[in-house]
Amino acid sequence: MSAIRKILMATIAIAAVAGQAAHAQDVKVLRIGLDGGENEADQVRRTECVKDGLVKATGVSEVQLFPSPNYNGVIQGLLGGTLDLAVMGASSYASIYLKDPNAVTPVLTTKQADGSTGYYSIMVARKDSGIKTLADAKGKKLGFADPDSTSGYLVPNVSLPKDIGAPVKQYFASTDFGGGHENLVLGVLDKKFDVGTTFGSGTGDWSQGYTSGNLHIMVSKGLLDMDDIVEVWKSPLIPNGPLMVSQKLPADIQKKVTAYFAELPKTDKGCFDNFTGGGYVDWAPVDQSFYQTIIDARKSVIGG
Repeated sequence: MSAIRKILMATIAIAAVAGQAAHAQDVKVLRIGLDGGENEADQVRRTECVKDGLVKATGVSEVQLFPSPNYNGVIQGLLGGTLDLAVMGASSYASIYLKDPNAVTPVLTTKQADGSTGYYSIMVARKDSGIKTLADAKGKKLGFADPDSTSGYLVPNVSLPKDIGAPVKQYFASTDFGGGHENLVLGVLDKKFDVGTTFGSGTGDWSQGYTSGNLHIMVSKGLLDMDDIVEVWKSPLIPNGPLMVSQKLPADIQKKVTAYFAELPKTDKGCFDNFTGGGYVDWAPVDQSFYQTIIDARKSVIGG
C-alpha cells in the first residue's frame, strides 16, 4: 500500500470515528413506534406518559410517538433506523431479527404477578353463535389479527393444525385479517368473522378479560363485555413480547433507555400500567435467546 493510500485510509477511519461520536452527541429525539394493534388515539394516550421521563433520563430534547396502522410499519421503521424503540410481540421481533440480527436489542419483557413472562393466543366467538369448541368452528370464517402478530397469526398457524388435525386453510371456510387485535374482536362481534384469534394472560377473572392482554384492555375501555363472547381455543404459552431498542442509537443512550424503563414500575407505577396496558407487576430482562423458539417458528411458517 502506498504512503498516500495509507494516509487516505487513515483519514477515512478517523472521519468515521468522528462521525460516530458526532452522532452520539446529535441524538436530539427519541422515536417510539406504536404498532396499530389498538385504536391509535388510545395507544398514544397510554404511551405519552413516558415522554418526560425519557427526556430527563437520556438528555434528549424530545420524545416523539409514531403510530402505525399495522405492525409492519413499526418493523420497517426499526429496521431502517427511523424508529428507536418499541414494544411488540415476539413474532414482530423475530421478523426484525431474521432480516437483520443487529437492528435491535430486546432488553425487557413484562412479568405477571405470578412471575410468569408469557401469555396465550385465544380464539373467541360470539356467545350467541353456538360455537363453543374447535369442532363447532369447522367450516366457519376465521379472522387473524395481523400477519406480524405472534398470538394473532403465527402461533395459531403453528399450533392449530395439531389440534384440528388438518391445515388451517382446509379446516376453516376462509381466513382473513382484522387489522389489529382490537379490530379483530370487534369484527367477531360484528359477525365479520365467526371466530378470531387475539391474546390474553389466561389467568384471572374471565369477566375482566383475564389480568392482561387485548381482551383485558378492551374491557377496561368499555369496548367489550366478556358475556358476549366465549373462548373456543387457547394456545400453548407464548413468551411476552420485548421492549426493543435500536442498535443504531449510541450505546450510552441504549443503556439509559433500558434503565429508565427497568425502573418505571417503581418510579411511576401508573405510567408503567398505562404503557404496558395493565395487569403486569414488573419487567424481566431478556435477550435474543428468550425468543429463539418464536424465531424458529416464524422462519418455518412465514419465512421472515
